[in-house]
Amino acid sequence: MKQQEAWPSKSDTPHFTGLPFTRKESDHRRRHHHHHSSSKSNTSGSTRKSTSSSSKTHVSNNLKHQQYDYSLLPFELVQKIAASFSLPNLRAASLVCHAWRDALQPLRQAMMFLRWGKRYKHGRGGLRSNVDKALEYFLEGAARGSTPSMVDAGLIYWEMGKKEKGIALYTKAAELGDPNGQCNLGISYLQADPPSYKEAVEWLYKASFAGHVRAQYQLALCLHQGRGLDQNLQEAARWYQQAAQGGYVRAMYNTSLCYSFGEGLAQCRRLARKWMKRAADRGHSKAQLEYGLLLFSVGRGHDEGCGVPGACEASW
Repeated sequence: MKQQEAWPSKSDTPHFTGLPFTRKESDHRRRHHHHHSSSKSNTSGSTRKSTSSSSKTHVSNNLKHQQYDYSLLPFELVQKIAASFSLPNLRAASLVCHAWRDALQPLRQAMMFLRWGKRYKHGRGGLRSNVDKALEYFLEGAARGSTPSMVDAGLIYWEMGKKEKGIALYTKAAELGDPNGQCNLGISYLQADPPSYKEAVEWLYKASFAGHVRAQYQLALCLHQGRGLDQNLQEAARWYQQAAQGGYVRAMYNTSLCYSFGEGLAQCRRLARKWMKRAADRGHSKAQLEYGLLLFSVGRGHDEGCGVPGACEASW
């Protein structure tokens, strides 16, 4: 969608002028007045032109000598702007000018470490899976300011049982605005012993508003079950729907249950079947069973819905 301009440019103004006011003076006086006014306007116009041209020359000369070296910006500021950029976005930003290219060089290097880390973690590109080597590369990328590297390194630490180190990296990525870091940090607080529901909900909200579907689903569960905030079935159903529309399978299943029993949504068996089928088609085992039972009951002339009221899936 084209961005609306705050103020019209000259090309946006109408290409016509207003009608002149009617004058009651004679033709002779009109011609005499026009002769004197045109001579005066020519004199003043030439003066204005010379002044304007000299002013423009002065401004253009100033702009020529004025240069901005973005590589001199504090790296913390550059990191705030571009730490969560994907590789294509980082490459595009580096093409803006030489100064931006130099300023973003550490983040471009971090992306290369991130790619090698993923190769070692998942055994891609002819490499054998090596978690320790992957962690080494992720930490190199994190040291250069890459939030995706922070998230991947945090996940490895979490899986190793070093949860404090994992949470520290998630926190750094989350504070730099990375939705994956915000989501993982929120889930970490939910799984803590004891859980920190208030902090969890705070970070899940941030990731949810950024469009992170897993965070939207986790936030919906908190709202549905009253964890960290008051129970709110309507808002829970709204976030289930958001995550379901974004392709999150568990949210599709729970959206179906909300429609089946009218929890947070107006009861609608047609929409309940629609979302149950979508979840089943994407491999959700409970949805496959219940959709099969639903088809069987419909075939026998019954339309009794599916599942158990309040049975929204609560697995992390």
